[in-house]
Amino acid sequence: MRILLAEDDQETGDWIRKGLAGEGHVVDHVLNGREALAQAMASDYDLFIVDRMMPELDGLSLVKSLRSAKIEAPVIFLTALGSVNDKVDGLGAGADDYIIKPFAMAELSARIAAIARRPKERKEVIELAVGPLHLDLITRTVTRDGQRIDLQPREFLLLKHFMERPGRVQTRTMLLDAVWGIHFDPKTSVVETHISRLRSKIDKRFDKPLLQTLHGVGYVLQP
Repeated sequence: MRILLAEDDQETGDWIRKGLAGEGHVVDHVLNGREALAQAMASDYDLFIVDRMMPELDGLSLVKSLRSAKIEAPVIFLTALGSVNDKVDGLGAGADDYIIKPFAMAELSARIAAIARRPKERKEVIELAVGPLHLDLITRTVTRDGQRIDLQPREFLLLKHFMERPGRVQTRTMLLDAVWGIHFDPKTSVVETHISRLRSKIDKRFDKPLLQTLHGVGYVLQP
């Protein structure tokens, strides 16, 4: 699993990261809640492990922000706050599990394994919407402000990828992997060319641009 660990204690974070890496997980460790939120918005994770008490953005606020952004990956709280009310608050914020510090690595591993065994709910999505932009997955049609937009097949896949991740930055490497199935950098301008074509169709005729370039970072579809 790809895991984002938000733990402000460096020593504890290193211990957890090394332990989980030894079991085959890929763990990104951040030291505050605001950095964790930025990472979560920019990348896809299978699981979040979150401390309750962190600087800049506390754990409860972080999880609430994740759920508001429609990021549904499971969350495990790791915290010294162990009262019944603390647990209720944590689960009510959107967490899936709650572990009290101090804890054994074996317990954390077992909780992760239990979450991984849960069947994932599959909701059939037939339409995506980001602001005035609508994409129908059944008829494969795209409209903005009620006006139909004709896209080539690869442009449609590119837009679908963005619309499934509104507000989340997508790097060139992410797009090559997800839309073209290319797992290396071919040193071509295929992404930039398709982004330009897509932008000319969904933004050029309208007042407010939705598809934005973050120079040196990537692209983002903003509602």
